[in-house]
Amino acid sequence: MDIGVFVQEQTVDTAVERIREADERGFARAWMPQVFGIDALTVLAIAAREAPTIGLGTAVVPTYPRHPFALATQARTVAQVSDGRFTLGIGLSHKVVIEGMLGMKWGQVRHLRDYLSILMPLLAGEPADYAGETLTGRVALDIPAEPVPTVVAALGPKMLELAGRMTAGTATWMSGLETVGGHVVPSIRAAAEEAGRPAPQIVVALPVAVTDDPEQAREHAAKAFRMYGSLPSYRAMLDREGAAGPADVVIAGNEATVRGEVERFAEAGATEFVIVPFFERERTLDCFTAG
Repeated sequence: MDIGVFVQEQTVDTAVERIREADERGFARAWMPQVFGIDALTVLAIAAREAPTIGLGTAVVPTYPRHPFALATQARTVAQVSDGRFTLGIGLSHKVVIEGMLGMKWGQVRHLRDYLSILMPLLAGEPADYAGETLTGRVALDIPAEPVPTVVAALGPKMLELAGRMTAGTATWMSGLETVGGHVVPSIRAAAEEAGRPAPQIVVALPVAVTDDPEQAREHAAKAFRMYGSLPSYRAMLDREGAAGPADVVIAGNEATVRGEVERFAEAGATEFVIVPFFERERTLDCFTAG
């Protein structure tokens, strides 16, 4: 199982420095989210020249604000600059954001099916010719680059099935060990196998703190990640895990404890674990790069 690291900063320079640091530490990939801050794809294009060996990925870019043609253009550009080290992670975001803030209809699986039907050919260097219920794309790109692997923030059964049939895998957040091993892994693997696709990437991201005071870390996590306990898609995963809130799925403890907990995700079928450091950052990163 590979070990990646999550990077989320307010400025381009700081984000690029974090990615350069992750490259020097030997992490497999640096993942950036697209939320309400700087543009992740632009940052990763810049970082590709500054951090020459690390894999790069988005976890994740919301689909609704960008037509798949526009996103494919950006993604293939980053793939070109990074010599094929880029993985595109996409997701539906949340109804409160897409409908409440942007005024767009949030359509879940139907929207994602249409989106991928246009996006995936373009990322593979092929023309798209598709007219769906929510999106149309009859277009081709002239951007020399390697095909762009794509993962979806798929958590529910229908989303996991679609991701398994059409993409390289999934990227999860706020999903604990039992949920990953008992729900995510078997669901997406079965869909990929049925579609005749390679074994999927299963990228698991969770908050991690290497510390001698795990209770304080969890108290910090309860405040820092509180919002995820109320968003329906993450709430469903926490309920499946039997977790009262995000603090219950945080990994916290000394070096041996944390390494052991992370290794259990490999045993459960994860192909990559993404460290999201939130408490005693340097010690946490050192735990996975020392030696």
